[in-house]
Parts: sequence; C-alpha cells; structure tokens
Amino acid sequence: MADVLVFHHAQGQTPGFLAFADALRAEGHTVHTPDLYGGESFPTLDEGMAKARSIGFDTLLEEGVAAADGLPGDVVYAGFSLGVMAAQRLAQTRPGARAAILLDSAIPLGEFAPDWPAGVPVQVHGGEADEFFMDEGDVDAARAIVAAAGDGELFTYPGCGHLFTDASTAAYDAEAAGLVQQRVLEFLARV
Repeated sequence: MADVLVFHHAQGQTPGFLAFADALRAEGHTVHTPDLYGGESFPTLDEGMAKARSIGFDTLLEEGVAAADGLPGDVVYAGFSLGVMAAQRLAQTRPGARAAILLDSAIPLGEFAPDWPAGVPVQVHGGEADEFFMDEGDVDAARAIVAAAGDGELFTYPGCGHLFTDASTAAYDAEAAGLVQQRVLEFLARV
C-alpha cells in the first residue's frame, strides 16, 4: 500500500474530489488531502479560479509543497488540475518520491526541475474535450514528462472535459471516471 498526497483542483475539496480520495483509502492506501482553501469549495470553475487568484498561485504552490512536511519521503504525489502544480513539483524535487499521478493538467519540464527524476513513474489523465488540457499545452507537457520518465503512461478520454473525474462537476463522466479510478488503483498497486 502507498502513502498518497492528493491535491484538490480550483473548486476545492468538492464531494467528488473527496469521493476519489475515499476510493483510494478503501483499497488500503493512506491518503492525505490537504485543504488549501480553508474549508471553502465552489460550485463552478470560474468561482474556484477567482478564489485561487485571490490567494495567489505562488502561495497555493508553496502551501501545497509545505503539506508534504512531516510525511515520509516515499510518497505518491497526485493532483487534479490546479493541484498538479504542487504534486508535480514535489515529484520532481522532493527526494524519495515514489510516483506521480497528474489529472487534468501537466506542467512543462523545466518549470520545477530540468528533468523528470530517474526511477519515478508517472501516470497522466486528461480529457480530449478539455480545452485547458488539449489546447493550452498540457497534453504536450504530459507527453514530454511520460517520455522523460521512462515508466510513464498518458491516457486521454474521448468526449471528456475538464475535471471529468469529479462527480460534483458539470463535466463528470461516470464511465471515464471509473476507468481513471481503475487505472490509478492498478498503478498504485505496482509502484
């Protein structure tokens, strides 16, 4: 079983985000879900992004990284969209990272470290109808990360939009979300 640190997306710790974390717990993993919004969550992405901007992206990143303090080094870092910032930075820079799971986003190599760390597997998931993932460079960053990792997987899901794995968002796709959950659990079982 793995220690998994999962970072929420811009809408906060929504019921769908928490359900995803609980599904990992139900399989025996120890799952940490730091709340970078102090208990607030938002019904729309626009409202969530307004909250993120009011806090500041750099502040959210630093608070996310600090959430790993006190955890063992052998952690799987996971993030949804906005949460990918902290998850990816920790996976690339914190010694002993076990693996990374990036959902709905990927940040170009070089942003946090010049390369992907040797021996750290990665799994990336994105919707093919997600304008952020497909049209703003995230899918290209994901391809580069997977290639650099050596042990990496990129999965895209036809017809799925941004945050399609979160049952509390408008883009939720139950079938694709179930496949993501299955693939994540299989990944955690082998890392």
